[in-house]
Formats: sequence, structure tokens, C-alpha cells
Amino acid sequence: MPTLPPAAAAEPHRQRQVAESFGIDPERYDRTRPHYPAALVDRIIAASPGLDVLDVGCGTGIAARQFRAAGCEVLGVEPDARMADFARGGGVDVEVATFEAWEPAGRKFDAVVAATAWHWVDPVAGAAKAAQALRPGGLLAPLWHVFHLPSAVADASAAVYRRIAPDSPVNAVSTMSAMEVYQMMFDKAAAGIRQVGGFSEPQQWRFDWEQSYTRDAWLDQMPTQGALTRLPPDQLAEVLACVGAAIDAMGGSFTMAYSTVAVTAQRA
Repeated sequence: MPTLPPAAAAEPHRQRQVAESFGIDPERYDRTRPHYPAALVDRIIAASPGLDVLDVGCGTGIAARQFRAAGCEVLGVEPDARMADFARGGGVDVEVATFEAWEPAGRKFDAVVAATAWHWVDPVAGAAKAAQALRPGGLLAPLWHVFHLPSAVADASAAVYRRIAPDSPVNAVSTMSAMEVYQMMFDKAAAGIRQVGGFSEPQQWRFDWEQSYTRDAWLDQMPTQGALTRLPPDQLAEVLACVGAAIDAMGGSFTMAYSTVAVTAQRA
């Protein structure tokens, strides 16, 4: 199940209620959401002219802490004050604002990243703001995790969601693969960069990896997903029960295949 409602993929930055729903339980979000491949962090740093990083939509600071551990100075921008407070507790410097409204105030950065967050930013306004904040040669690198759920788990998730929310736009593209849904966002990000100009031709960097989940570990993460953050408690419980039963039938655990994809462009 993708992080955001798939049918919102065309213009998810307009779905502000979803975008600002993740702060309901920042501790759970930080505990259960996967980190980013170290090889991708290293590649972004290597492609940047220095170590000053701006993390757009930094959330609880998962990616920011990884860049800090790799030697970077990181400033986060986050519209949800609850998420920002949690990130500060982990040592991340955060300013509360949407990226479109945030002001660099003359500050320049070597990389602008957005870890599973750029789809909540207007792709043209966001690219223009990134261009304003980047040094010459600086790298814009929004990145996303793409979930490749085992078919039994994906089918159980889709079936229960169709039952409890038959009119939800999430169901409209339930037959699409996760990569097909996310590719719409990658293309939208690249189009925004091209429209603004002043960047190299956008590229996609892909890193494939796996992570094992027990039944309880996956059900712990599910309430942090965009399609579920605003469900009533009884409906959420029904979703978790049905997905849990599917995982039980698989032996109580499964291995998730992930693809972490970055859309990158260099500031001219």
C-alpha cells in the first residue's frame, strides 16, 4: 500500500488534510517508518558541492539524522509543528513552514532533499524555491520509498479498503502496481524541475532492498500511511484485523521488497 492515497498522485500537494495528518502519532511514525539506503545518502552527498543540506518536509527527522550521521549540517523545514517538535528532540534544527512559504533569507545549501515528502509540495513552486536556496552545482534530490507488498498482503489491504470505504478515490487505481503509482509522482517532480529551468536534466536513481516484517511490526506501521491516518478507529481496526489475518496465513511474517527512488537534478 503506497504512503499516500494513490488517486491523489496527480496533485497530492493539494491534499493538505492528508499531508498534515502524520503528526497524529509522531513517535509511531518515527519508530516504524523505514530509513533510507545508506548508499543513496552517500551518493547524494558525493554529488553535492558541500555538506549543507536542506531537508524539505523533514517529518520526525528520519532522513535528517542519517545525513547528520554522514557528516552533514542539516536544516529541516516541516509544516506540522508536532512533527517538528519530535525532530528537534532528536537534535534536528527545524523551521515550521510549508516549503512554498518558507524563506531562505539569503541562506544557501549544497543539497535540497525531501524524503517521502516532495509530493506534498507544489512541484513547480517547490523547484523554484529549491533553485533559490541551492548554491551553483547544488543538488535537488526528492526521494521516495516504493512498497512492493506480497500479493496476499496487498490483496487483503485492497479488499478491506474497498469494503469499508467503497467511494474512496484510493480504490480507483487499486489495480496499478506501486511503482506505476509512484512513477506518476516522479514524472510530476521532473516536469516541475524542467518548467522552472536552471537545472540539469532530471535523472532517477533507484536502490532496491528488502526488509522483513513480523505481523505486529507491519500492523504497527500501517496507521502511519496516508490512506489510513484519518480513518475512524473502528474502520482502522477492521483494516488491521484483515491484513493481520493475511499475514498469519503466510506464517506470521513476510519480506517486503522496497525500491527507494530519487529524482535528481543539479543547479546550473
